[in-house]
Amino acid sequence: MSEYRTLSENDICRDLFRQFIRRQKVGKCWRKEGETWVIRDDPFIDDWSEEDYQILVTCLKHTASTGGLVYGFFLDNALKGFVSVESSLFGNTEKYLDLTSLHVSADLRGNGIGKALFLKAGRWAKAHGAKKLYISAHSAVETQAFYRSMGCVEAQEYNRQHVEAEPFDCQLEYLII
Repeated sequence: MSEYRTLSENDICRDLFRQFIRRQKVGKCWRKEGETWVIRDDPFIDDWSEEDYQILVTCLKHTASTGGLVYGFFLDNALKGFVSVESSLFGNTEKYLDLTSLHVSADLRGNGIGKALFLKAGRWAKAHGAKKLYISAHSAVETQAFYRSMGCVEAQEYNRQHVEAEPFDCQLEYLII
């Protein structure tokens, strides 16, 4: 049985991720060189350490406790995808809400779960006053292809905190219609 549902602060713990597979084999990444985007070879395995999971749990609990969205996809009661959106509008005209995470377990990627989670995030953001979602997204070619297929483009206004935290991420935005 599968279901999508909102997660509360109390739902979020390390054990929630026991059957979640973060592993992503990356070969090529987008890189901004000057004003031009290019694809470069940058092979590595992206996976979460125990410390990464602890940080994730802390961040998601904070999002839930401060009125943001933490929304998950479950298969047979196991978390297999999730998205989070922060509650505070930002940007020069306060038009953005921050999509801080969107992940689908490796064993279920390519089945439409990411799209469903992303669209839920957009609906939630619109209901909370946003005109755009802001996404600091992994630069892997596959990840960027997903966001482009959803209609994301390079952000008109970069969030300095995201750029400093993840300088190789692609800074994107999604116009909420």
